[in-house]
Amino acid sequence: MTRPQDPLDPKRSGPPARAADDDGPQGPGGGDGGPGTGVVTKVRPKTKKPAMYKVLMLNDDYTPMEFVVHVLERYFSMNNQRATEVMLHVHQRGVGVCGVYTYEVAETKVTQVMDLARQHQHPLQCTIEKDGDD
Repeated sequence: MTRPQDPLDPKRSGPPARAADDDGPQGPGGGDGGPGTGVVTKVRPKTKKPAMYKVLMLNDDYTPMEFVVHVLERYFSMNNQRATEVMLHVHQRGVGVCGVYTYEVAETKVTQVMDLARQHQHPLQCTIEKDGDD
C-alpha cells in the first residue's frame, strides 16, 4: 500500500495540487479562448439613503414646561440644557424640531410622546414632517 503524497511536500514532483472547483489562472475553459472565458461582473444597484423626517413639537398653553423638558430628555436623548433650549424655542415660536429620523423611528417617537402626554393628561402634540435637507 502506498501513502498519499502531501501536496505541501517540497520533494513532491509535478504541478501543485488544485481543488476540484479551482479553474486555475485562466479561469473556466482552460484559457483557450472558447466559450466560458469571459469575465462576469455583477452590477450592484446603488442603495438610496432613506428619506428623513423631522419630529416637531407644538406649543400649547397647558402642558408644563418641566414635562416638556422631561419628554425631550427621555425620548430624544437631550441633556437638560439642550432640552430646556428646545422647550423655550417651542414655547416662544409655537413649534420646534426635536430631531430628524427615518420615518419609522419618527413615527415611534411621536407615538411615545403622545402616549406619555395622554397618560399625564397633557394636551402636548407632536407631528412629523418630511425633511427638506436631502
